[in-house]
Order: sequence, then C-alpha cells, then structure tokens
Amino acid sequence: MPSRNYLDKIGRKKKKKWTEEAMAHALIEVKSGRCTVRKAAKEFGVPKSSLGDRVSGRVTPGCRSGPAQLITSSDEALLVEFSLYMSKHGFPLTKQQLVSFASSIYKRQHRRVAFSKLGQTWWLNFRKRQEKNITIQPADSVIRGRTVRVRKEALDHFFHLLSTVVEDHKLGDKPHYIWNCNEMGFQLARKKVVLPKAASLGCKSTPGSKDYISVLACLNAAGKDIPPFIVYSKAYPGGVCYKTQGPSDALYGWSDSGCVTSELFKKWFLRHFLVYAPEARPLLLIFDGNKSPVNLEVVEAARKEGIILVCLPPHCAHILQPLDTGLFPLIKQRFAALLDEMHAADATLFAVSKKDFSGVFKGAYQVAKGDEGIRIVEEGFSKCGIYPVSPFAYNDALLMSSHNVDSEADGALSTSAQHVVGGLAAPGL
Repeated sequence: MPSRNYLDKIGRKKKKKWTEEAMAHALIEVKSGRCTVRKAAKEFGVPKSSLGDRVSGRVTPGCRSGPAQLITSSDEALLVEFSLYMSKHGFPLTKQQLVSFASSIYKRQHRRVAFSKLGQTWWLNFRKRQEKNITIQPADSVIRGRTVRVRKEALDHFFHLLSTVVEDHKLGDKPHYIWNCNEMGFQLARKKVVLPKAASLGCKSTPGSKDYISVLACLNAAGKDIPPFIVYSKAYPGGVCYKTQGPSDALYGWSDSGCVTSELFKKWFLRHFLVYAPEARPLLLIFDGNKSPVNLEVVEAARKEGIILVCLPPHCAHILQPLDTGLFPLIKQRFAALLDEMHAADATLFAVSKKDFSGVFKGAYQVAKGDEGIRIVEEGFSKCGIYPVSPFAYNDALLMSSHNVDSEADGALSTSAQHVVGGLAAPGL
C-alpha cells in the first residue's frame, strides 16, 4: 500500500493550468521573433520553462506529460469500440475481461515481454479517459447455476437482438446462414472386474480417475453440420488411431478438464469453422459465450470474415440451445446403444476407452447426417424460436420476472454482483 507521505506528495502536485492551444500560440510568437520566451509565456499564461523546452527542441510540441502511454490512443479507441460491439451482441465485458483484452493488445505491440504491465492503475485511468464513451454498471442479478425458470427480461433482450440482426442482414429466409454451436460431454469409466460374491456383489470399476471428453458440434438451421471438435481430458490418447477411426475431417484437442476453453474455442473458430463454413456472407453464429469465453482474436477474425457472433443469455441455454432439444439426446442414445453392442461382445467392458471413443462416436454421430437427424435439428431451431425467429416459442411456465429473482433463491443459491462494461452508444450490429 502506498505510504502516507507518497499520497500527500501526489495531493500537493500542481495541476496543469494551461492548454496546448495557448502553448502552440506562444511557440508561434517566439519562433516568428515577435516575442521573447519570457514575454510570450507571460502573455499566453504558460510556464516559461515548458515553452523554452519546446523552442529548443528538447520536448516535442503536443506531447503528453508523464510516463509513456502503455496502449496508443488509436488502439484504446479500438478497445472502446470493441467493448461496445461486444455489449451490443450479448457479450458485456467484465473489468477482468476488458483488462485481459487490453493486455493482448499490449503484448502484440511488445512481443518480447513475458507479462503485461496493465493493472489497476491503467484500469482507473482508462475509465477516467473514456467516461463519456462507456459506462460501468452491475450485472443483472441472476441466480447462479441452471434454474428451473429463467428471467423473461433476459429472453426478451435476446430475441430483440436476434430479430434486429436477422432483419438488418436479411437472414429471415436463409436457414443455411444461421448456425449454432454447442458442447456435449461424455464421462468415460474404466474396465470392470468380476469379483467373487464373497468379495463383492456384482461388478465394480477398477481404481483410477474417470476421463471426460467433450464434443463441440455446430449445425445450421437447415441441418448442415461442421465436422465436430473432440476435446480430451489431460492428454491425447496414445497413437494416431483415434484420428483414423473418428469422424471425417474432425478436429481434436485437449485440456486439463476435457472442456472447451477460450484457447480451444479460438483454435476451432480460426482453423475449423472458417474453413468449413459456407463462403456466403454474412453468417450468424449463436453460442453460449459464457461457457466458452471468446478472446480478441476470435472477435477480430469474425468481424473481418463477416461472421456475426451472438451470445445466449446466461442460464438460459437449456431452453435456447437448438441442439440440446433433440439432436444431442439422440446422439447419446445411439452412443449408448453402440456401447451395449460392445458389452455383448466383450463382457469385461464397462465403457469405452479414450483411444476407442472417436470410433464409437463416429457411429453415433451418423444420425446427425440422416434424414431423421436433419429433421430433429430443424425442429430444434423452431422450438427454441431461433429460426424462424419466434419470441413466443418458449413455455411461459419457464419464465420468472426480475423482481422475483432474489425471493426465489434459497440458501443454496446466490446472485451475481459482478460489474460489466456497457456502452452509451455503439456502432451498428
């Protein structure tokens, strides 16, 4: 914590009482020979030493006082415009996210530095400089976790945003242009061991942690898919058979948890979605950005490539995700049926290994490419009101008015008090 003497010194620091225009006029008078430095400083009300530094060339006219700016004014303007864009598309940035994006810009300019110098001081100064362009406000109070009912205001805001995007870009009759990506998870267990009755009743799994695998699937409102992205926990399986046995053109990755992280989502978007998505533009991509936070590179690439990113409201994904309503349950049913067939052939198998997962998933994923799978995907978009856009498609019994949020929460639930960065005015969608 800063010492009291340091704070007192800052408090006693003289504030700048002259303007750059006055300094520029004084500099012109001195350079023209009409005034001396002393006379011009007195006439225009500027410090004689500061004017003398500019006359001698030791200080560049128009330069700012104090330490060098960490992010240039142009990049800071882009950061403000970026935060406004994100807010308008359902991704209001928290303080931590905005500082993280600013750090990405800083590291891009200073590639040799190991860490960013941006912290609380930069954040406070940024807020002061941009107080006319952005506003900081508490996030909406929502119950953490997946609740039985959701806020009507959140759904109304989402469908207003969706309707605006669809109308402005004339996507009302273009289901091939409207995409949804979502993540489904698979918990893998070990082989089971048959023990004598004296030791145990039935079977139990061998010791060891379970593996978790998630699959990021992406389909449009017409049932067309992007090859899936399979993410393993902790590490890839040994060998390359998991790639040769898996779905055609699938992408693979891994994370500690087996879930899609921000970096993995960037890998999928830049190296997979943009490769297999239609060349027609613009395209609309709807996803749960709260689960897989987007980073600066994804948003920059999306805006450059004509991809409109729209985020689902928090805690509403279970009623707004088209793939959750029918396709994912169908794939998991098919996956379980294939496992049953494997168990019938080998009684010692309890589940599938990481190495064999992609081969079994390939067989289960085929249902998405059949007529039944395409029909279910189309119905999913319709049930959720995504395509055609229908704000009244959801069941009113699932709704909760905002004034009931806190009263509905029991002891196990809490409300969010996180602050978000919003815009006073933003560019078009």
